[in-house]
Amino acid sequence: MVDARWDDAAGRWLVTTRQLPHQVDAGDAVTGVATSGENVDKVFGKGAATGAAGASDAAGATGAAGANGATGSNGVAGPDGATGLDGATGAHGTAPETTTWSVRELVLGVGALCEPRLPDIEGIGEFEGKIFHSARWDHDADLRGKRVAVIGTGASAIQIVPNIAPFVGHLDVYQRTAPFVIPRLDRAYLGWERAALRNVPGLRKVVRGQDWFFREMQIPGLTRNEHLMAPIKAVALGMLRVQVRDRELREKLTPKFTIGCKRMLISNTYFPAIARGNVELVTDPIQRVNAHSITTADGTERPIDVLIVCTGFHVTDSPTFELVHGREGESLAQMWGREGMSAHKGTTIHGFPNLSVLMGPATGLGHSSMIYMIESQVNYFMDMLKTKRRHGADVAEVSARAQGEWNDWIRDRLPETVWVTGCGSWYLDEHGNAPAVWPSWTWKFRAKTKKFDASSYDLRVAKPAPVVEAAGAR
Repeated sequence: MVDARWDDAAGRWLVTTRQLPHQVDAGDAVTGVATSGENVDKVFGKGAATGAAGASDAAGATGAAGANGATGSNGVAGPDGATGLDGATGAHGTAPETTTWSVRELVLGVGALCEPRLPDIEGIGEFEGKIFHSARWDHDADLRGKRVAVIGTGASAIQIVPNIAPFVGHLDVYQRTAPFVIPRLDRAYLGWERAALRNVPGLRKVVRGQDWFFREMQIPGLTRNEHLMAPIKAVALGMLRVQVRDRELREKLTPKFTIGCKRMLISNTYFPAIARGNVELVTDPIQRVNAHSITTADGTERPIDVLIVCTGFHVTDSPTFELVHGREGESLAQMWGREGMSAHKGTTIHGFPNLSVLMGPATGLGHSSMIYMIESQVNYFMDMLKTKRRHGADVAEVSARAQGEWNDWIRDRLPETVWVTGCGSWYLDEHGNAPAVWPSWTWKFRAKTKKFDASSYDLRVAKPAPVVEAAGAR
């Protein structure tokens, strides 16, 4: 998706997508958003810095999150279906360049962690070896026997480090903040357990319910009294003591913030990997990246062949928000940049009729499964469609009052939570607010989204949609 604009007269979204020529490897496609900064081509994929390039550009946006993005031609069709015309033939004559779709409903399903964030480090564009973001993995890079550096110690890094440490020559892991890591309790089910789950009515729901209940019990500690998280903190620090015997290394790996303030990570193999002889944990700040090395603030220069960037994603400032323009022509990025992120029930936004956002503002979790939240939003969306059909309405726009009241309810609860206790995380925006996370029980979100609240919306009938021709259409 390269652009989405609301046509108020027609009551429809006009969504422009661009397809890649068939000869281009879809793995190179990232997003249609122009990306600035050093070395973005090398880190994010070929052509990523030229968001508006032509048919042979590998950065074509067939969905805001890349070639498989959820807002591509299959992600925008509403109940009335999508209509559109193919654009100009691509450079190789094998695929259309652009298509404009006229749709009743637009659903942004690109997720919260889809647009990689490149670190602002001096000289990163001068590095001459292999460099890539964890979310844009270079499968052609051979790491065997190489000197590799990983920047970051978040959820991506704790999965990557244990898997590459055994076969790289040397691995430097650059840590800014030590995370809380808790055990991964996964195990293979025994034969009798699988048989019981398959044959005993209701048992699977009971097992799933137990897991959900255990996770919900973290909410009082995350949102009211941080001391209630003491048992989980003890488990995390206990695993660290058992797996890392070296006292100096263990001190570097010990978090200095309130548990839950940053995302809690789950791994049984991260600490043993860090303790390997060919792995060095570097806690001195990076001063600059050179052509074949990294220099830290203490003056140490460490040579590397490959640089893997695990520095997270754009969450509160996703480039996707720049592509969606509402009733007044303003983009989501412009509005949220001015007023802060908010959406009624995390899903609908005043000024953006017939737009629904999955995993929108204040729906993120730090303790449980996002699937539960997404299911709740989808149920709300489906009930909205049924309600519109009953009322004979084509357009639904949440009122500013309803969205404001919802946002006030969220903000009133955030000061009591651990997410605003002083650590830096992707939960927070540039002002130190936490617009990304849901500050209550997941069952409460499901209850609030169970039924579409028609009284909070302006439901109206739109005029018939005009025929729209794509740019370059014959």
